[in-house]
Amino acid sequence: MSIVVVVKKNDKAVIASDSFSTFGNTRVSPTYLRNYQKIHRVGDSFIGLVGATAHDNVFEHLIETESENLRFDDSKAIFDTYLKLHSILKDKYFLNTQERDDDEYESSQIDALIANPNGIFGMYSLREVYEFERFWAIGSGTEFALGAMYSVYDHSDEPEKIAETAVRAACEFDDGCGLPLDIFTVELKKT
Repeated sequence: MSIVVVVKKNDKAVIASDSFSTFGNTRVSPTYLRNYQKIHRVGDSFIGLVGATAHDNVFEHLIETESENLRFDDSKAIFDTYLKLHSILKDKYFLNTQERDDDEYESSQIDALIANPNGIFGMYSLREVYEFERFWAIGSGTEFALGAMYSVYDHSDEPEKIAETAVRAACEFDDGCGLPLDIFTVELKKT
């Protein structure tokens, strides 16, 4: 259970997340958990993961051992990276690819949002990759976060404030999200 959001505005890309985890029915706040961050840095990219808490351990290990295979510069690079990672996740980390019987492709079981100097992106469990123009959210508090960003985006020039508002809204109304929040900002490349 989590919320991760990305915002692009005024030559900045911002990513933010909550810090709440669950182990089954047990709620775990950062008071009890040392490594609660859901956002990982790979080069110039910040990547926020949602889903199983095991994803964070696996992704940290991938950053350490597979850095030459990890490129998140643009949609094509993200897709190529995710294709490579799928085999690694199955072979090295014993990924269970079963999600639904009617899925057209094996699931990688990982959804993530990415912010980097080239923009804001989403990568999803069937290896779909999207580039977003304004903002997006993933996780259990998505509806609250999207609504919050929609309502403030045109009224705020600060992408950090927009992202913070979204995470706070999700944490206020979704029982799978909790504060404090983490937030990172990168300057967008001039085109």
